[in-house]
Amino acid sequence: MDLEVVTVGSELLLGFTIDRNTADIGRLLAPAGCNVVRSTSVPDEEEAIRNAVLDGLHRTGMVVITGGLGPTADDITKKVVAGIFDAPLELDSDYLEKLERRFAKLGRGPMPSVNRCQAEVPSGATTLRNPRGTAPGLWLEGKIGTAIMLPGVPVEMRGLMEGEVLPRLREMMFTGNSPDRVTKSCTLRTTGISESQLAENLSAVEPLPRSVTLSYLPGVDGVDLRLTIKSAAGDEAAEALDRAKAILLPTLCDRFYGIAPIALSEVLIDKLRDARMRMAVAESCTGGMIGARLTEIPGASDVFAGGVICYENTSKVRDLGVPSSVLDEYGAVSEAVVLAMAKGVCRRFGVDAGVAVTGIAGPEGGTSEKPVGTVWLAARLGSETRVARRWVPGKRSEVRKRSAQGALDLIRTMLAGD
Repeated sequence: MDLEVVTVGSELLLGFTIDRNTADIGRLLAPAGCNVVRSTSVPDEEEAIRNAVLDGLHRTGMVVITGGLGPTADDITKKVVAGIFDAPLELDSDYLEKLERRFAKLGRGPMPSVNRCQAEVPSGATTLRNPRGTAPGLWLEGKIGTAIMLPGVPVEMRGLMEGEVLPRLREMMFTGNSPDRVTKSCTLRTTGISESQLAENLSAVEPLPRSVTLSYLPGVDGVDLRLTIKSAAGDEAAEALDRAKAILLPTLCDRFYGIAPIALSEVLIDKLRDARMRMAVAESCTGGMIGARLTEIPGASDVFAGGVICYENTSKVRDLGVPSSVLDEYGAVSEAVVLAMAKGVCRRFGVDAGVAVTGIAGPEGGTSEKPVGTVWLAARLGSETRVARRWVPGKRSEVRKRSAQGALDLIRTMLAGD
């Protein structure tokens, strides 16, 4: 089944709000065999909404529309779509009663009169229950096709997609217990290697199974490799993706660290747990990013002892025991200092594993010898220490994020024996 997505909201086009709904819809629908073939964002304007919905219905016969279902004057999606289907708005007295009870339960006084319009639904439409908000989802069918209207608030949209829309779509597509053709994806996560280098390395591998496509998705943390197969039976799709992974993984070597959505920090924590080691971090230019990423993972306390944010040189001396003479001779961004930081944080927390990072994140502070983006990383396991110098491109935030990723990867590869 092919369908289109129309996201409504002037804020999407002005850049104040990022359209996450289209991405979520695509991820939710693909396993059910529904392909999003086009996405269109339009402002809160009647003509723009009408044209986008009509075009989508003419092309595929089904459109999912998000946004514009609220109680304010700029929420006109329902009115426009009702006009397309020649389905005048009618008051749903049962839903109005539910709305009034909802407001009474919240204890905020009587329901504002403007919310009454949310109980008006196009004639013949099915109301989709929205437990997370006041705007119901709406399923409207006619000769021209099917329009599915959902709130623009992401958490409400996802709840309706999972609880109301997907079950209906599956019922339309499946016959008995036999699954129809589906779309499946698998994402291999890599770090520490550029997109172009990956492409060159993979150019020599044997062809992937027919109908499996490979996409390169570069980001701050690394390059994801997305394998996708469309319009295949469930078992056939899974087998094809497994064959494709088996072809690619030997070439990726230690640059591969897991299957999305796993994070590098989660992989590292698992490796530390398997090795029965605890770790600490010493951070200068990353300012706590490494510790934050580790503590995002449930159970991190099993292996993560803590860290020191030693932004000033006085903190490096006082908290980690970095010799002042080393700082004076080599500067804070140097191999000697990052080595001392890694040893010092392991000593301070009494752990066997530690990482340290110091660098020039910019936009100022660089020199001809140490330009902005110069970063030193160190990882320590027992008595062994590994040091790496990096030049990290990008804005200040990107330098810091890439540095945190690099530090985590450095100790991951040590733990893996690479």
